[in-house]
Amino acid sequence: MEAAIRTCIIERFSPLHLAIENESYKHSVPRGSESHFKLLVVSAAFEGKSLVQRHRAVNEAVSEIGGGVLPVHALSITAKTPAQWSPGEGMHTTPLCKGGAGK
Repeated sequence: MEAAIRTCIIERFSPLHLAIENESYKHSVPRGSESHFKLLVVSAAFEGKSLVQRHRAVNEAVSEIGGGVLPVHALSITAKTPAQWSPGEGMHTTPLCKGGAGK
């Protein structure tokens, strides 16, 4: 799934920078799952678009992998223009999931 997302984002947005993190290990899913992802996409394609429009565009692109349905359980998106991004800037940290039972 990660490779498919990477290819999809590169083809659709020609990003200046792209970082993808599979965060499935932080959740109550089987080992090796690819169900929770975090993206940092920096692209000129986002110029003049609101944050909501950027997120919708990324969600729409990734949904094409699943035939119109988002093929993952969770997708955290940071979408910036080249002017908004500083080289070396990483993704925000996310906490470990407490699990479906609130553990």
